[in-house]
Amino acid sequence: MATYITVGIASIIVVGLVVLLSLTTLSKGYSYKHSVDPLPEDDKEDDKEEDRKNQ
Repeated sequence: MATYITVGIASIIVVGLVVLLSLTTLSKGYSYKHSVDPLPEDDKEDDKEEDRKNQ
């Protein structure tokens, strides 16, 4: 009977630890500041606009 109690307590501790680590990981993921690189200049578009102005 004592074995069942020991295994039950150990299982509850392991489950609690997994939940705690999962919540910590989620919290760090949501607090991460994402950044977006600026779009590169498109030379083809500039050339087309210049051609229209020159016509």
